[in-house]
Amino acid sequence: MTDKIDITLRINGRNHAIRVEPRKTLVDAIREDCALTGTHIGCEHGVCGACTVIVGDEAIRSCLMFAVQARGKPIRTVEGLAQGNTLHPLQRAFMAHHGLQCGFCTPGFLMLTASVLEKNPDIGEEELLDVLSSNLCRCTGYQNIIKAVRAAQEEMKPKVAAD
Repeated sequence: MTDKIDITLRINGRNHAIRVEPRKTLVDAIREDCALTGTHIGCEHGVCGACTVIVGDEAIRSCLMFAVQARGKPIRTVEGLAQGNTLHPLQRAFMAHHGLQCGFCTPGFLMLTASVLEKNPDIGEEELLDVLSSNLCRCTGYQNIIKAVRAAQEEMKPKVAAD
């Protein structure tokens, strides 16, 4: 049996001191040890994107990263998108534009697109479609997801101060 090690994960601004086996995936640690179940487990092979979280400033598949690799790095999960009772622009847009049905893939899409739009608020259509195609959805046909992301994109763009 592998010895467990003590680590601290900083998720959504809060420290979680946990004890894990070195081979435990980040998604399992987030869900099982930190009790944040918004991040979903899908294929467990990095293909579907349901487990996407933001580590540092990169959207990653948390099923492909060990929890110990995330030590010392800020982690954002879907639970960290809203500010109190105020939903993130992406969350509001997914609801308004029917960008979800069963909702299983939604946390992964939200985290992926939050990361992309924060880094590149003026992302072009072709590049956005390429990014979105990396996550899988079996319900929506993607059109409403694209509409939702485009709607949120405008709201998320940094506001230029008037002189």
